[in-house]
Amino acid sequence: MAPGEFVQPGNADFPWDKFDPVDYLDHNYTTMRDDDRQVLTFVRDFFVRISPALIDRPMRGIDVGTGPNLYPALAMLPFCAEVTLYEFSKSNVDWLATQHAANWPSWTTIWSDFWRVLCEESLYAGLDRADMGSELSSRTKVTWGNVFELDSERDGYYDIGTMFFGPESLSPQRSEFHSAIDRLLSVLRPEAPFAIGLMEHSAGYDVADNRFPATDIELSDVTDYLEGRASGLSSERVDPGDVPIRDGYTGMMVVCGLVAR
Repeated sequence: MAPGEFVQPGNADFPWDKFDPVDYLDHNYTTMRDDDRQVLTFVRDFFVRISPALIDRPMRGIDVGTGPNLYPALAMLPFCAEVTLYEFSKSNVDWLATQHAANWPSWTTIWSDFWRVLCEESLYAGLDRADMGSELSSRTKVTWGNVFELDSERDGYYDIGTMFFGPESLSPQRSEFHSAIDRLLSVLRPEAPFAIGLMEHSAGYDVADNRFPATDIELSDVTDYLEGRASGLSSERVDPGDVPIRDGYTGMMVVCGLVAR
C-alpha cells in the first residue's frame, strides 16, 4: 500500500456492540410503513406459493442478522418447528434474549400488526393463537454468531432462511456483501427457500449516536450475483414513498428463491 492510500473500512471496523436496538425499533417499526407491508406481503406470498414443498415436515429455519426486526422470522413461523435468530451485535443479542425470555412483550405493541398482514393468508391464520408472544418464544432461539463464520459442518443445515437489511448494511465493501449472501446460502439445504431484503443505494445509516456502513447496490447487483447460486428467483423493488424512513437510500428490495441443487 502506498503512503497515504485510502483503505476502505470493513465490517470489523464498526461498533456493532453499540448498536441500539430500542432506538432502531422505535424509529423503524413502531408504526408499520407501507414499504415494509409490501415487502412482507411479497415474502408471504412467495412462501405460500411454494408451501406444498414446505409443509410435509416441521422445518428448521434461520434468520441471519435479526437485530430488532422480527418480521422475517414471523414469515417463516408456520413452516418451522424452530427458527434460529442469528445475531452478531451483543446489544441486539441481549435485547432478543430479554424479549424471548419474557414471551415478547413487543408483540402487542409492534409485531401483532405485522402478523395480521401475514394472517391475510390462511396458512398463517391457522397458526394464530391467543398468546402469540408465547408461541413465538416456543418456536425461536437466540444465537450469537458472525455471519462470515456460518458453517454447515458446525451449524448444520437449515430448511428455510431469511436475511433482511443485513448483507448490504454491514460493510461498504462489496466483497463482504457477497460473502454474507454466500454464507447464508451455504447453510441452507439444496432447494431450500430463502428471502433476502435489502436497501437500494444506501449510503449508510445512523442508530442513536453511531454511524453504520452500507454497500451501494441496486436490484440487478443481487439478482445477477444469485444467478447460478439459486433458482426460481422472484424480486421486487419498493419505492420509499413520500416520507422515506431516513436519508440516504432510494428504496427497498426483496429477492426470493430456492438454493441451487
